[in-house]
Amino acid sequence: MPAYNEQDCIEKVVYNWTSFLKTKFPNDNTTLIVINDGSKDNTKALLDELDKKVDNLTVVHQKNGGHGNAVVNGYRKALEVGSEYVFQTDSDDQFVSEDFDKLWDKRTQSQFILGYRQVRHDAGVRLFITKFLRGTISTVYGTFIMDSNIPFRLIKGTFLQKLMNQLPNPEPFAPNIFLAVMAKKSGQELFDIPITHKDRETGTVSIVKWNLWKVCIRSFKELLRFRLELNGKVKAIRA
Repeated sequence: MPAYNEQDCIEKVVYNWTSFLKTKFPNDNTTLIVINDGSKDNTKALLDELDKKVDNLTVVHQKNGGHGNAVVNGYRKALEVGSEYVFQTDSDDQFVSEDFDKLWDKRTQSQFILGYRQVRHDAGVRLFITKFLRGTISTVYGTFIMDSNIPFRLIKGTFLQKLMNQLPNPEPFAPNIFLAVMAKKSGQELFDIPITHKDRETGTVSIVKWNLWKVCIRSFKELLRFRLELNGKVKAIRA
């Protein structure tokens, strides 16, 4: 779980997910890893206090590197502790933990499972980017992924390691998109499971209208460049 300037909801979200993990997996060693991406508000201090109180919480602080970088470092930390399964979500309180079961129930059918925000409560700028990326992926890679960048995904640890080994270098702006593309092209059934997406009640949207096209152009260039390398990477993942 990456976190950036979420002081108004981070305690609620952490308690919700750590309690859910204890209830869902009472006999297993599970942990919530929160990557604080250089928050400028009180998020860091709140997480440090929570870290003292919650035994199945791991907090990592880093300099601000962006959402994608925080996600990647969260995956690396999860793999470092030998996770059998890795689930990624966001800290903005727009998802409900109960929807986890929809993905977990499919775990024996696929090593990479995505949720899908069927009714999405986000700013228009984010909705536009999602539609743009959906069309770009379909055009460039000939594959359709409903919500390729969704922060609600379940991945088997050994498969995630293969994906991480093939992640483009330099690190892409939105790594979750590339992981989804590689998983899909390697033959995994992503399912695109409908999940609940709530209105954002706290915090601010990091992508604003003035840099909308900058984000789209950068993502398009990265996806186009990655296409030249994809076949070799997919072969390595299948091996």
